[in-house]
Amino acid sequence: MKRVFGFIALVLITGLLFAAGAAEKQPLAEAGLNIAIITTPSGVDDGSFNQDNYNGILAFVKNHPTAKVTAIREPSGDVAAALKAAADVVAEYDVLVCTGFQFAGIGELAMENPNTKFILVDTYPTDAKGNSVELPNVYAMTFAEQESGFFAGVAAALETKTNKVAVVNGVAYPSNVNYQYGFETGVIYANQKLGTNVQVLELASRAGTDVTGANVGGNYAGSFADEATGKVIGQQLFAQGADIIFVAAGATGNGVFTAAKESNGKLKVIGCDVDQWDDGTVGSGNIILTSVLKVMSLNVERVLNQIQDGTFKGANMLLKADTDSTGFVKKGGRNQLSTSTIQKLDESYALVQKGTIVPASNFGGFTPEQFKVN
Repeated sequence: MKRVFGFIALVLITGLLFAAGAAEKQPLAEAGLNIAIITTPSGVDDGSFNQDNYNGILAFVKNHPTAKVTAIREPSGDVAAALKAAADVVAEYDVLVCTGFQFAGIGELAMENPNTKFILVDTYPTDAKGNSVELPNVYAMTFAEQESGFFAGVAAALETKTNKVAVVNGVAYPSNVNYQYGFETGVIYANQKLGTNVQVLELASRAGTDVTGANVGGNYAGSFADEATGKVIGQQLFAQGADIIFVAAGATGNGVFTAAKESNGKLKVIGCDVDQWDDGTVGSGNIILTSVLKVMSLNVERVLNQIQDGTFKGANMLLKADTDSTGFVKKGGRNQLSTSTIQKLDESYALVQKGTIVPASNFGGFTPEQFKVN
């Protein structure tokens, strides 16, 4: 009898130990991914860049209810502060989604935390010496913003009544300069190929300085979270005759939107990153001409799904029109483009997809002024 009880006890203990071991080995994905998104100062409700990335996470969480997300806003926009914000919480989360060029230096943190997955948006990771690296636990996506900027420039050139247009930017990070250069390239293309004669306005006091220290011109607010300055810049450009402004400035752009709403219908804006039609409503009208896109939310959701199902692989990816990751809004009721303009944009889009048109970019080897129209 003692042997029977002893055997039963042994079986019970063995079963408990096996269950404990199984619990310890349970995949994080089955337990529910614990995700943090660390953003630029404009936060996840900026109606543009950060919010689109956040929406990608929310879409994932909706389909995986055991997953959860925490939004962390880094208020300064400083590179060192951004990296510290990530380092302070890296041990608490399975996945860190970091949005913006200021997170480039996260490569060292990723190497020190190989069990944490990182999703970088708008930058590739760099090592301690500032060299780009590809890491097994980091999926870094950048976009050819110059392509979307190009579509904005073509649209503005074709739709302007004053023949004066402009672009307003936040900070001269590469992705933001890409938007500016692409816009300027689009106007040049329209002037040379589509019969327009349009000037791009720049305020000398708002010229941007890129990460190499080079003067890139443009109209930079110096922040992605300064609506007051955005409004002032919008008003100044409007006063100089601009009737269409491409806004690539995060929450700062909300100030430009306000300037447009107060212009009694004389100033229109082109939205950026996402469809901003709803943000453009003023009374029974709308200030949005169209919005140009970089498809972040779907790509973020896709990578989270790969982490969930165990197929994740680190990579540094440049996403372009050839994968429909850049574009413009032409859906009925979400833009004010003429049929003729949409047709010309569609033709331009096909040429960009094929690589026949290559807009200027921050580190693309040529400036908008050096763009050659074939």
